Amino acid sequence: MATAAKTRSVKFTYEDYLLFPEDGRRHEIMEGEHFVTPSPSTKHQRISLRLSTSLETFLRHNGLGQLFAAPFDVVLSDLDVVQPDILFVSAARSFIVTKKNVQGPPDLVVEIVSETTRKTDEIVKRKIYERHGVPEYWIVDPELETVKVYRMTDQGCVRAAELSRESGDALSTPLLPGLTVPLADIFE
Repeated sequence: MATAAKTRSVKFTYEDYLLFPEDGRRHEIMEGEHFVTPSPSTKHQRISLRLSTSLETFLRHNGLGQLFAAPFDVVLSDLDVVQPDILFVSAARSFIVTKKNVQGPPDLVVEIVSETTRKTDEIVKRKIYERHGVPEYWIVDPELETVKVYRMTDQGCVRAAELSRESGDALSTPLLPGLTVPLADIFE
């Protein structure tokens, strides 16, 4: 995601969202506010593809659920409709996947930040994902070559890890037992 801009102070709903143009930009509503983001950078897309490929390969071999990549709507509420860069829905919760979108919180959400979307991804979306009970949220930073992992606990959403390519770290999650994705593979 590159830049995010609010367009009006009116509260938009999912019904309004369905009327937004298909113009090659990412349209989302968060807390009823309309956010528009141009298509992502080349670096963003390479990272998204590498991470998606690693996750999809693992999921296909283990039958643990479904993976989706943007643009794909996640309807968290009438006022919160987002398009995460990558999202995973476990087989046990596959009932939230419809022909058009995901209706409810995915098990895992991944956002790949840019300098202009950092605040939205790290603050606004993190709070929305927490409020709607997303069990795990990864914030991938292409410039710093880091991944912040947030997990839902009894105390709310907490940062469980901050991983870096420089340290030789790898992504793993209790949601996908056995998954190991070296950050070097994502950021190469």
